[in-house]
Amino acid sequence: ADPLSLAQASQLLWAAQGISDPEKGHRTVPSAGALYPLEIYLVAVRIAELPPGIYHYVPQGHKLLGVTAGDFREALGKAAYKQASLQEAPAVIVIAAVYERTAVKYGERGPRFVHMEAGHAGQNVCLQAVAQGLSTVMVGGFEDAAVKKALNLPAEHEPLYLIPVGRKK
Repeated sequence: ADPLSLAQASQLLWAAQGISDPEKGHRTVPSAGALYPLEIYLVAVRIAELPPGIYHYVPQGHKLLGVTAGDFREALGKAAYKQASLQEAPAVIVIAAVYERTAVKYGERGPRFVHMEAGHAGQNVCLQAVAQGLSTVMVGGFEDAAVKKALNLPAEHEPLYLIPVGRKK
């Protein structure tokens, strides 16, 4: 039941795709051709100073854009086979991909590079969670179309990871 602070959520989002070199625009994870195909979303349930809802993380300026207000635990939980961690966590970080960004340069090898980048981003989130005394788990078991619908994702944003974050019980 303990909420996350906005600062904790902010640090987790930055770890996933934040800008680490403002001059060159590099981010916290390597990206093939610096094409940055990942899109990061925050499903906020209990985050201090942040109303419940879905937010899109914008690395430029380290900002959150509200997508939809409300509590999306039930819909997200159903899309992910009712996994308890998704229904109980105060926040869920969603890593989605726009495959076309990488395919333009790398063709059929593009998805491989996108998946590698998603793995790097997910690992960064896990490491930052542990550094903040938080717990997380990587969730890949879900119905893609149901997650897209539950979170109102754009058609080209394909969900890859759901990462619930909270405190150990």
